[in-house]
Amino acid sequence: MRHARRRVVRRVTRLAAVGGLLLGGAMVTNAVASEPSAPVIGVPFTAPPATGEGTDLVSRLGNARTAGSWIDSSGRPVVAVTDEKAAAEVERAGARAKMVGHSMSDLKSAAATLRSAPRVSGTSWALDYKNNQVVVRGDSTVSASAWSRMTEVAEGIGSFVRMERTEGTFTTRLNGAQPILSTAGRCSAGFNVTDGESDFILTAGHCGPDGSVWFADDRGRQQVGTSLKGSFPGDDYSLVKYDAGRAGKGADVVAIGDGKGVRITGVADAEVGQKVFRSGSTSGLREGEVTALNATVNYPEGTVSGLIETNVCAEPGDSGGPMFADGIALGLTSGGSGDCKAGGTTFFQPVTKALTDLGVKLIVAKSAGGTGAAPAPSASQGAASPGTSAPITGTDVSTLLSRLTDPRNVGPGMLVIAGSLVALVATRWIRAEQDRKAYRQYYSATWG
Repeated sequence: MRHARRRVVRRVTRLAAVGGLLLGGAMVTNAVASEPSAPVIGVPFTAPPATGEGTDLVSRLGNARTAGSWIDSSGRPVVAVTDEKAAAEVERAGARAKMVGHSMSDLKSAAATLRSAPRVSGTSWALDYKNNQVVVRGDSTVSASAWSRMTEVAEGIGSFVRMERTEGTFTTRLNGAQPILSTAGRCSAGFNVTDGESDFILTAGHCGPDGSVWFADDRGRQQVGTSLKGSFPGDDYSLVKYDAGRAGKGADVVAIGDGKGVRITGVADAEVGQKVFRSGSTSGLREGEVTALNATVNYPEGTVSGLIETNVCAEPGDSGGPMFADGIALGLTSGGSGDCKAGGTTFFQPVTKALTDLGVKLIVAKSAGGTGAAPAPSASQGAASPGTSAPITGTDVSTLLSRLTDPRNVGPGMLVIAGSLVALVATRWIRAEQDRKAYRQYYSATWG
């Protein structure tokens, strides 16, 4: 009876193991079939940018009843409103309302007045939604007399215009993820884009005029491409057309240093209060927060408007590098003040406007569902050329464990197969041991 039970257990174990092999094989086949393929063209320039709930409410209620939106420390959208009815609508939508004294129309009118005043190099202004103000800053190059004239203009607008002096100087960051070099200086590659026929690097417009030739090395031996269709001043973006015509494998990844990168899955407009990252060839990966929008900066080379203001640091050579959040492309490094030791203010050209003006599309990652994948935490860059990145392969232990347990990947299937093989080997070994023991007992009984 005992031997019969053992045989039943062994048979059931073998059947379960065989079933596990079949199930594991099916899981691996399904995961492989659903693995993200090569980067695809995504987010056409004609598509409306992805926006947050607060931005949608501002758009729906209008500039006369609102004064911008931001994200608070808990991640909840906040909308500045000018009347109780608008506040009630915001609260019903699940956001938080803040009553303010000046509408978006007032803020924009103040910015327009500042823009029409005589230009003073080394100054900037931006719309501070959180404090319902327009903040005017002057760097160390602005003389006392010029600052006095700016102050008179601000006082003529109203008390909601705040004047601040700042250390350092507002300069473009000429000197990305990956470095690109030309006779004009050194910049960083931003994002890869395409017009459907050729691929380009999207970078800062001040990096070089149309016709500038870019290289991957400082000896001018590895030519990358040529600048065209740039805009600076006014805006700050340009395209570098790849000499080979294509960005290559891994074009949806931006480098973040140490041989790693982040997969880009889409594009959106930045929001005040949003946590962001910036990557550049000089200072690497840096993080910070969006502090204001619709910023205007009077660089020595000219005035640029419509910028994103942040407290992320940057240094010369970081120009054109990508700013992103959760794998979503947001901006291109334009310029600012300070450095990554003392900190400072950095401005970014919105990617959405650059795509629209240039008539190109962002090259993004493709998910199994075809709508964009979650950003990968790291990527191996290998010998990737500027503006491109090698396929995502780098990972850490936590990422490896999460992928092994993710049913969309091959990990679970491989674990099932491995467990089934162990079960089969174990049953064979147990049976062999039992057969050897039985033979020894028979031999001992026969030969005494």
